[in-house]
Amino acid sequence: MADGIIRKRLVFSGVVQGVGFRWRSRRAAEAFGATGWVRNDWSGTVTMELQGTEAQIAAVLAAIERGSYIRIESVDARDVPVEKNESGFFFADERW
Repeated sequence: MADGIIRKRLVFSGVVQGVGFRWRSRRAAEAFGATGWVRNDWSGTVTMELQGTEAQIAAVLAAIERGSYIRIESVDARDVPVEKNESGFFFADERW
């Protein structure tokens, strides 16, 4: 992991759809220099892959949690391989 960069796959449950979660995620990732993607899932959860330093990831998650109307009840997090040369943070449907 060059320069302390890590990547996490996060699945958020709670009041996370229809409340600006993905937009807030994008703004926070861009503000803190993290990369990755986010998508709404059919189950009502939101899945995100977030890449950056531990500090960047913590800052993005804190910014999301401060969002109005968003209520995260649980987060399933796991480490996944770093994506080399990734730039930007996208809504999943923009990327594929």
